[in-house]
Amino acid sequence: MERKVFGVDLGGTTVKMGVFTEEGELLDKWEIPTRKEDNGSNILPDIASSIKGKMNERNISINDVAGIGISVPGPVDEDGVIHKCVNLGWGVFNIAEEMKKHIDLPVFAGNDANAAALGEVWRGGGKGCKDVVVVTLGTGVGGGVIVNGKVLTGYIGAGGEIGHIHLFDDETEKCGCGNTGCLEQYASATGIARLAKRRLEKDDMPSSIRGVAQMNAKVVFDAVKAGDALAQEVAEEFGEILGKGLSIVADVTNPEVFVIGGGVSKAGRVVIDYIEKYYKKYVFHASRGTRFELATLGNDAGIYGSAKLVLDGVSKH
Repeated sequence: MERKVFGVDLGGTTVKMGVFTEEGELLDKWEIPTRKEDNGSNILPDIASSIKGKMNERNISINDVAGIGISVPGPVDEDGVIHKCVNLGWGVFNIAEEMKKHIDLPVFAGNDANAAALGEVWRGGGKGCKDVVVVTLGTGVGGGVIVNGKVLTGYIGAGGEIGHIHLFDDETEKCGCGNTGCLEQYASATGIARLAKRRLEKDDMPSSIRGVAQMNAKVVFDAVKAGDALAQEVAEEFGEILGKGLSIVADVTNPEVFVIGGGVSKAGRVVIDYIEKYYKKYVFHASRGTRFELATLGNDAGIYGSAKLVLDGVSKH
């Protein structure tokens, strides 16, 4: 009988969960709130009891489960040791060992952006490819680098942090990481809003986005599609910065495809058009043929990738 796999995507506000077949069919998905009080001490017990509840509901015995995969918003090394998740209040500990205290199943852990990348390569926009970079354009810029089918985790699990490639020396505002001039300060959803505000302050050029109560990436790209010249200037600047950043990534990894996901990607192919133009301008000629695709799994990428962590982990042992 085919076993089931649980995929858990642990975010700062909610924990998304899914139960899958080993073939990657999503049977059920649900979410619970992330309780961050007391340094996040309730999070793992909450996840364990929610999974047990789902097992009872679907009549799944412990022997029918291959394992639990958990993706977390921070660096995780190959042994499942988390190296601080600041926004959860977590320090350094082994999540697999800790989770075992609450539910007796094999646990495999990874970084959330890497897991989302794995999900997109397994069942989404990068399906069928072995060398892929998944770029998540959300509040920040997340990256997952897949080389020959495997996630590039790096020495302590901090590989693929493409949002923190340093691009601008004269930036004075600090990035969330504490440095200045990082890619994510311009290419994330919040970064696009910042670019738009800075452009509006430059002169009085008329624009439909002038005076918008809540500036965001959607407002900018809706205006781009409607032919707003100022919004198009903002999109060009965004495209040039991200295209240059991804050309640097490609010069190191030479991917077959970039998969663009996150909230900003909801604007569709227009986002890719701006990035690709400048990517081709800056990249080493051998990587000019790299394709750009939109992510297809949306918010489910993390649970798919977390489930895949289990299947990859089980096959290793």
